[in-house]
Amino acid sequence: MLLIECPFCGARPELEFVYGGEAHIARPAADADLTPGQWAAYLYARSNTRGVHAERWRHTRGCGRFFNALRDTTTDQFIATYEIGQARPPSVPAQKIP
Repeated sequence: MLLIECPFCGARPELEFVYGGEAHIARPAADADLTPGQWAAYLYARSNTRGVHAERWRHTRGCGRFFNALRDTTTDQFIATYEIGQARPPSVPAQKIP
């Protein structure tokens, strides 16, 4: 079973968490001034990168709080977790197991 490190509760089983989408997406300041295409891009366009990706997670069956995580999408390995509002830590490539 995969363990995820909650910044508030410590390492817990993956069944306690829910994925919340890509992290560090800022809502546009003036919603009324956006075109429908710009609004659609904000709502739906995500980077979906292969490799290290910043994501938002929620510890639903624990403290209930949201946090951010760096996860390697090719290996499903969590590299770092950090509180929302903190700067993204430098990406550390996941180590490959021979």
